[in-house]
Amino acid sequence: MFKLTPMMVALNIAAISSASAMTIEPDPQNPGGYLISKVELQETVAAKTSNPMYAIWAKALETRSNAVVEAILPGRSDNPSNVKRVERVFPQAQWDFLTHMAAPEYTYTRFLRAIGKFPAFCGEYSDGRNADAICKKSIVTAFAHFSQETGGHIAKDNVSDNPLGLEEWQQALVHVREMGWSEGQPGYTTGCGQNDWQNRRWPCAQGQGYFGRGAKQLSYHFNYGAFSEVMFDGDATVLLNNPGLVADSWLNLASAIWFFLTPQAPKPAMLHVIDRTWVPSQREQDAGIGYGFGTTINVINGGIECGEQNKNKGQPVNRIRYWEGLAHYYNIPIETDEENTCWQQTPYGSLNLNGATDVLYTNWEGDWAYYSDRPGGYSFECKLVGYQTAYSALVPGDYEKCVTNFYKSHASWPQVTVVDELTPPDDEPPVGGVAAWDASKVYLKGDQVSYKNKIYEAKWWTQGNTPDSTQPWKFIRDVQ
Repeated sequence: MFKLTPMMVALNIAAISSASAMTIEPDPQNPGGYLISKVELQETVAAKTSNPMYAIWAKALETRSNAVVEAILPGRSDNPSNVKRVERVFPQAQWDFLTHMAAPEYTYTRFLRAIGKFPAFCGEYSDGRNADAICKKSIVTAFAHFSQETGGHIAKDNVSDNPLGLEEWQQALVHVREMGWSEGQPGYTTGCGQNDWQNRRWPCAQGQGYFGRGAKQLSYHFNYGAFSEVMFDGDATVLLNNPGLVADSWLNLASAIWFFLTPQAPKPAMLHVIDRTWVPSQREQDAGIGYGFGTTINVINGGIECGEQNKNKGQPVNRIRYWEGLAHYYNIPIETDEENTCWQQTPYGSLNLNGATDVLYTNWEGDWAYYSDRPGGYSFECKLVGYQTAYSALVPGDYEKCVTNFYKSHASWPQVTVVDELTPPDDEPPVGGVAAWDASKVYLKGDQVSYKNKIYEAKWWTQGNTPDSTQPWKFIRDVQ
């Protein structure tokens, strides 16, 4: 079985990152700003994400172009390999069997396209794992949750409303929009218009509603924006401006597949619970969190549905009932170390993983540690944290955006520009018998420096403040 032990080298990585040299130059085009090298930045992010799991997570979120996806049709010979696997293990007849009550917006073709967008869903394994079995189990798991999130929930013996006598686990995908909501209603706009990083990255469109849509009932502007970036080559505005696409196109199912593949650190991706790429940390094991369908409930809605106080609550009871019915019908084997329930688990939101060395995080935040050898004591680096920020460790380019504070999420952060190559400072020390200013050096009252052919003297303690643009320095004389 393919297993990685996350963060076994975390402390060493942190030490390397903390001790790594970084060249920081004043920005001649931006008084008070600084330049750092793209090469050094890339080396830093590589060190911080050197655990192999980061590459696996990022790989799971790779996508195909929409042009390729929209050409997918049942039985088409050019369908991607993971789509062909789905057609083999879960053909149209099985889709029909589980969707007698489904809204017409959900179709088998759209289901195949949603899967075709993400090669990792029902993808290949090179280490001997049974890809067909994992694929089938993934689909059945998804349908168990569809039956709860968007299902009919009509009793089998309710002949008037359920004339076919369908099991509740056969009643998935009844709702394409959240009940009580329709297009044109500007609902679920909490937080829209605020001057914060969420609105800078995912700005709400006037008059749009971000209520639940699709198989997973995608809700709120930050989720629409993040999903839009994945679907449309980094463009958050497509779905922010037209959220109805999540109801009326193949995105109604793609949104659920995206959620299935996306880790919400410290919560793992549901796929990696099912295929056992994820290995629960010791703290997770101590909190009752391990393999099995129950952990997928914790990933989705643990704060409301997991823990002993929720043992008999309707939502988790339904999910478990649907999973067990589907698993029995489709002959999904349950391993001895798998639990269908999560009442014995601590919800992820209540699990304190701060300081854990065997847990990986997936979001970047400004590192506020003090670095005595860097201008102003700033780190000029970002660190991994276990909560949502403007910057993801799984999105190429987001580390640079974090360091440059692209979405203005860290107050009082120095102005940073990343350049391909740093140029040496104008002065070659000494000038006029006075050494050139050094951005990393601490200067005390009375210390003199040369800068751009001028001599300056420190008025008090200073570090990283350019002599020609900041208060701690006074001009002494020009040097010809």
